[in-house]
Amino acid sequence: MATINTATGPIDSSELGFTLSHEHVILTSAGIPQVFPDFVDRDGTIERAVRDLKAAHDAGVRTIIDVTTMDLGRDVELLATVSRESGVNIICATGIWIDIPRLFWMANVDSVAKLFVREIRDGMEATGIKPGVIKVATNVGGVTPEGEKILRAAARASLETGIPISTHTFAPERSGNEQMAIFEDEKLDLSLVCIGHSDDSTDLDYLAAVASKGAWLGMDHLTFEYREALVDLKTRLATIKQLIDGGFADRLMFGHDWGVELPILDPKVIATRDAYNPHGYGFVSKVVIPQLKDLGVTDETVQKIMVENPRRYLEGGN
Repeated sequence: MATINTATGPIDSSELGFTLSHEHVILTSAGIPQVFPDFVDRDGTIERAVRDLKAAHDAGVRTIIDVTTMDLGRDVELLATVSRESGVNIICATGIWIDIPRLFWMANVDSVAKLFVREIRDGMEATGIKPGVIKVATNVGGVTPEGEKILRAAARASLETGIPISTHTFAPERSGNEQMAIFEDEKLDLSLVCIGHSDDSTDLDYLAAVASKGAWLGMDHLTFEYREALVDLKTRLATIKQLIDGGFADRLMFGHDWGVELPILDPKVIATRDAYNPHGYGFVSKVVIPQLKDLGVTDETVQKIMVENPRRYLEGGN
């Protein structure tokens, strides 16, 4: 086993248990919580997050990977409080999402990599809390020049520290391929990479190719049927079953991309989301897994996807 950093300190990887691979507690924007704290209901978020994660704990969830970066208003002390009070381990992230600060556009790759490495080794935001993953992103239209810089910096930080990378992708455009090409160019072992939001695609050739290269498939938009024009849950689960039958169960991880407080989204979208999923972080436990079992997925495979795979990924891949 290995030591994994969480919001409340290091734990042995054997303590991770049932793990959701891609979640959030609160999403804002860089600087907002510090400069305009009255614009964020921090106390209310803590209260709701503790309630929701306690319910998820009752449904079997033991760990979430919170991939909120500084450009999404990361608040690691809030995550530590929520983790302590809910009993759910929360793994935090360094890295950058798609709101890349313009200062980074002008920086060289190694200077950005050093920032990630410093957080991994010394802790984030003068708290001593260390991240367990590096988060990066590619959106619609593919890798931008500044985005490539962040991907390369993440790869170099991962090579130096052994910390895995979690990505945001626009799967219908096969953007995981672009990300992997950059990581491979940086000589990074792809078993240290989770290609996120892969369940937004039903392209089995693409998904199988990602997994065959050794990367993890983040099937982590499992509540996203509420989003217009995205894949419905039945289709997502059918795709997952085909991947399992094709021998890729050991490359899958599940999550929701859920969050308690998401002021960056339209309130109407949030209302639709909440109506679709009253289970919050418990959706995988209460909806996804029973439906997969109805499709013939075994308890052994569920254990592999929800416990063994995230542990192996966080321990350093392979």
